[in-house]
Amino acid sequence: MALLKSYAKINLSLSVKRKLINGLHDIESIFCQIDLFDKIRIKKLIYGKADKVSFKGPFSANIKNSNNSIKKLLILMRKNKLISNFYSVQVFKNIPVFAGLGGGTSNAATILKFLYKEKIIEKKLLKKMVNCVGSDLRLFFQKQGYLKNINSVDKLSKEHKLYFVVAYPNIRCSTKEVYSRVNKFSSKKFFSQKELKNKNKFIEKISKKGNDLQLIVEKKYPVVTGLLHNIRVKRGCYLSKMTGSGSACYGLFKNENCSKAALKSLRKIYPKFWFSIAKTI
Repeated sequence: MALLKSYAKINLSLSVKRKLINGLHDIESIFCQIDLFDKIRIKKLIYGKADKVSFKGPFSANIKNSNNSIKKLLILMRKNKLISNFYSVQVFKNIPVFAGLGGGTSNAATILKFLYKEKIIEKKLLKKMVNCVGSDLRLFFQKQGYLKNINSVDKLSKEHKLYFVVAYPNIRCSTKEVYSRVNKFSSKKFFSQKELKNKNKFIEKISKKGNDLQLIVEKKYPVVTGLLHNIRVKRGCYLSKMTGSGSACYGLFKNENCSKAALKSLRKIYPKFWFSIAKTI
């Protein structure tokens, strides 16, 4: 049996470039993984004839055991004859779901990386599965990265230590629905690796670039606007944004002490919302 950590991600910027023929959208994004994680226990079944995937924890209630990212990945791998064994997978969900934090995709990526590390699949087959499963999976192979387009992810040439408060206003956002409301596209390339090396310039650059999906969610859920404002005005906060297609929001802070102080204050303002401090891994 192996115990794995499946990390959440934050989009520090998100630009929707265009709609593709297959109905998906091409995006540009600076992103990072943070130390908020699900716990995964995985073991090979000796006599099993089917995968057993189960979920526990504070954000497990709305996940179907029969239809989830891990189950889909294992079925797809078996269909492509990349694995023959069946597995028991138990996930303790600490990452809010339908929140833009990438929890489900991270779970699948974590399983895939484990199978590669255990030499159950080869590197070329690892790349094949990433291409088959989807572009989001690529984000979880870099701690901090630059998604230039749907097919290309680069590791940032300089990784920065970043401190956050992450907030989830208990609103489940449908990624498909949010993207369906996009009616403007950002065609201009905004980032270059060179200007992201210096931390101050890095923060300045991402401060100027927002999340193209944020206003769509704010329009439907005005509470998100207020939440972002109340995060932004806290001492030591550089910026506040929504991550992914929402509804989770975050503030980027000067240091961990500032994020802890903000967390305490925000919990008083929004006692029913979920909050956590986090930092880059």
